[in-house]
Amino acid sequence: MTDDPLAWLLGLEGVPSAYAAARDGIDVMLRDRGLRRTSPETTAESLLRGAHASAVLEGSASSLPEVREGSGDAIAQDALRVSAELLSLAPLLDRSPLQALARIHALAAAGSLPDERLGRPRDDAAAERLQGLAGLLTASTSAPALLVAAVVHADLVTSAPFGSHNGIVARAVERLVLVARGVDEKSLVVPEAGHLALRPAYESNLRGYASGGAAGVHAWALYGAEAFSAGAEASPLRREAD
Repeated sequence: MTDDPLAWLLGLEGVPSAYAAARDGIDVMLRDRGLRRTSPETTAESLLRGAHASAVLEGSASSLPEVREGSGDAIAQDALRVSAELLSLAPLLDRSPLQALARIHALAAAGSLPDERLGRPRDDAAAERLQGLAGLLTASTSAPALLVAAVVHADLVTSAPFGSHNGIVARAVERLVLVARGVDEKSLVVPEAGHLALRPAYESNLRGYASGGAAGVHAWALYGAEAFSAGAEASPLRREAD
């Protein structure tokens, strides 16, 4: 018997190798594309691209130039509010994940929901699901951080524990896990853009995950590794070096 909640995923065909390859690709990109010369502006650009991609996946019609100029639609503004504070929440995610999740939702949904519903689960079942996610984020696991991030992302989207903006919250938490666990401390990978580039697969695999079957979880796990690789390709470091 193991207390590792994600150990079983590492026994699924192709999952360990897919995540090892995704992590290797990220590490090579960060090393070879001049991580030591990275400026705060590069991190800001990564966060901006991520906010735009996440907003589009949530239904925004705004372009990246519009978001960069601050003239994006309401959903884009919601995603930008999250991105502006996100990295400061990395220590809180490790120490008190429920507070971090609540803060991210409060940022995303400000102005869309009454104040008393900001950061609050929809009902008792949603509160229980969030407790489970917090336990997952604090559990000792042999699973790579990328896999933890992918599972938490899918759980948040499919369980929709908050009254709105669950997709924006889920994608923000996914990025934050990579920062908090040392995969991408300067947040230069753009996983949200990876999902946008693979949008049909992203949406179909989330539907499969929501079905609750092992096959759907397996497919999502394999998809997640592919999305992280696409997110590395979308990094501003990659574009600067081209």
